[in-house]
Amino acid sequence: MTARTWFITGTTSGFGRELTEQLLARGDRVTATARNPEPLQQLQSRHRDQLRIAVLDVTDTSALRRALDAAFEHWGRVDVVVSNAGYGLFGAAEELSDADIERQLVTNLVAPIQLARAATPHFRAHGGGTFVQLSSLGGQAAYPGMSVYHASKWGVEGFFESYAAEVAGFGIQTIIVEPGMARTAFSGRSAAVAAVDPAYDGSVLRAEAVPVSAQRGDPRKVAAAIIAAADMEPSPLRLALGSDAYAMIGEALRTRLGILEAQKSLALSTDSDDFTATD
Repeated sequence: MTARTWFITGTTSGFGRELTEQLLARGDRVTATARNPEPLQQLQSRHRDQLRIAVLDVTDTSALRRALDAAFEHWGRVDVVVSNAGYGLFGAAEELSDADIERQLVTNLVAPIQLARAATPHFRAHGGGTFVQLSSLGGQAAYPGMSVYHASKWGVEGFFESYAAEVAGFGIQTIIVEPGMARTAFSGRSAAVAAVDPAYDGSVLRAEAVPVSAQRGDPRKVAAAIIAAADMEPSPLRLALGSDAYAMIGEALRTRLGILEAQKSLALSTDSDDFTATD
């Protein structure tokens, strides 16, 4: 396969780091972005001509656009843009501060939207491309104590399902990646915890964190699956990765479908009396 060019956010650890390493190892070219790129310097020394590092805080929309524009200018084209930067916010809804909520939504939802908007005219001018958005099983299922995180990921799912249909005619493919719990820094360095309100002591919100040994996902395998999906033609719109993602997303969808089916008669009864169905 001809070497491809990638732009990836959030590359110092987790999926972003694994993607960067695997892509460089197979001979692809990468613009790797991070707020603090120091952990990438060793990779830079080994892959000088393949790797371009950019300092980027994805919540700065102007800087985001400049970084992406510079990547297209530097490489001539970018084949795949990966929106990976993000973090988890834990706590009951009322425990969260206004700043907690704004930072979570700007990082996990607004930044991906702005990155897609910035990539679209470039992809269109080059006759196509692939946009990969990291969501999670939390984009399809919801659990207590992560309300605003779920809001960000459910928002991402809705935006990119609509976006995919808008840009498909330009040869732009969209992949929404839904990993389960993997052995990354998601529940550690990449997580934020709201101030604790004693009113929730003893509740399900105070459950013990999932130990690393119980986290099923292998970041290397997840990264390899993302790369393989981006190489496919056509690529899948959604990519559930991990046995827990498969099980929990399936359960959530079946539950929602059951609720919908139970309300069928009620739903149909609220149509206007003079409405005539055509099918």
